[in-house]
Amino acid sequence: MCGIFGVMDKRRQMMDGSGIREALSTMNERGSGEGAGYVAYGIYPDYRDCYALHVFLDNPCESKGIVDATLEQWGTIEHDEAIPTCDQPGLRANCTPWRYFFKPDASLAPGSATPEKDVVTNLVMQINAGANGAEVVSSGKNVGVFKSGGAGSWPEAVADYYRIQDYEGYLWLAHNRYATSSPELWERPDPFNLHDWSVVENGKTTTYGTNRRYIESFGYNCTTSTDSEVIAYAIDLMVRRHGLDIDLAVRALAPPYWEEIDQMPEAEQKLNRALRFAYGSAAMNGPFTVVAANPDMMVGFTDRGKLRPMVVGECADRLYIASEESAIRAMEPDVESITRPAAGEPVIGRVAP
Repeated sequence: MCGIFGVMDKRRQMMDGSGIREALSTMNERGSGEGAGYVAYGIYPDYRDCYALHVFLDNPCESKGIVDATLEQWGTIEHDEAIPTCDQPGLRANCTPWRYFFKPDASLAPGSATPEKDVVTNLVMQINAGANGAEVVSSGKNVGVFKSGGAGSWPEAVADYYRIQDYEGYLWLAHNRYATSSPELWERPDPFNLHDWSVVENGKTTTYGTNRRYIESFGYNCTTSTDSEVIAYAIDLMVRRHGLDIDLAVRALAPPYWEEIDQMPEAEQKLNRALRFAYGSAAMNGPFTVVAANPDMMVGFTDRGKLRPMVVGECADRLYIASEESAIRAMEPDVESITRPAAGEPVIGRVAP
């Protein structure tokens, strides 16, 4: 079920999308042809100080005006345009992908430690919760999500539709979806994004309802009934709003078993118990592997039983995380190191300052 792939260059050397396309396509047996997507960091250097909002518009003549008006309430649109696409046989586009380069008015979030990001979060929630024929699918600086769902949405078709090979980024995530419900929704496949953070997942959490209610109690609106959307918002909550280091956020989302905690040294016991008590409703159960990224790092982690695979490769300055070794070797035939982390053992790679 589902193929996921991530690659990061620790020195921010750029990679075009052709290698990511090839890597993801080697895992086509993990998909159903009903959804795929890519996210890349570093692709908008000319607008690096703006938030790049990728929006799906059902009807540009109507829904674009609503989005324009909403954004103008929250800040300034520096530039907007249709995202370039190229029609693909068998891939039926049921919306128009659009991008805005937007500067929020930080004065609209007084007293916040991250006022700009609070403004962006609020406008994303407002647009996505409205019946306006628009869905914001990415909202970070110098980052963009490119995805589609529905019949014919194989990794190669989605990559060619968006001309992924024309983009250059230093960090990429990709996802090949095995659809189990609502395959017709273009916004449903991974990746999911909220400003800095993007997420791809292989698996299915059995705690979706509890996790969603917990996240929505902090003002997030979950509109796609998808685990990955909840995970992206949970990481934003813990890391940005609550100030946790990423390793603690991962430990809260995929905590060790109580019996494992009981065997830890006293200081570790106290920390892990505190995390479980504080974030019990955010802890995920079920089979899953998650790869998450922000502009400065890439993180991979699995459920406590490792019921979904995670393979890690390293070659010079590049870190790879994938569902299969073959995907890594498709992009890096001379990969120097291949490892398979144990259950509950996160992988955290950081970009050099």
